[in-house]
Amino acid sequence: MRAKISKLLMQLCGWKYIGDMPQVKKAVVIAVPHTSNWDFVWGKLAFLSNNIPTTVLMKKEMFVFPFKYILKAWGVIPVNRSTKGNMTDELAKEFAARESLYLSIAPEGSRSLRSEWKKGFYYIALKANVPIYLAEINYEEKTLTCGEAFYPTGDIEKDMLKIKSKYINCKPKYPANFTTGL
Repeated sequence: MRAKISKLLMQLCGWKYIGDMPQVKKAVVIAVPHTSNWDFVWGKLAFLSNNIPTTVLMKKEMFVFPFKYILKAWGVIPVNRSTKGNMTDELAKEFAARESLYLSIAPEGSRSLRSEWKKGFYYIALKANVPIYLAEINYEEKTLTCGEAFYPTGDIEKDMLKIKSKYINCKPKYPANFTTGL
């Protein structure tokens, strides 16, 4: 029922999902570009319409009434950014403990313009030994795709260059707030 409702909502708003969903049970999915809060909504609906539950990380400040109930129901994990800890290790353990997990992360780390992407998604995938799916949202065509699977090699500089080059021509909601830094 959730899948049908999600698909209907996307169709009513003119959005469509293209391509295949991941064929593995565990993966980090990077959601690029991230220039609007709507990116989360469309991405979540795309996965739900294909019966794939995703988990995302969001700053704990977003967990206020009534949104906290919706966010928890959607599999959002609150993150306290004021405490120091090794989130990478914790999430790698979470992958090991679960039979299935799709962790969706926006590597820009913000909806604002950032010339450098955060690399946590890369280290999480490397430590958990899972692929990174290169998902893309295209506001010009109102399409979403999960993209191809990328397996990190451990050579982060070379791998980040390959990953970022995939997004050079993407179409964000707010183009002035996006760059690959290449």
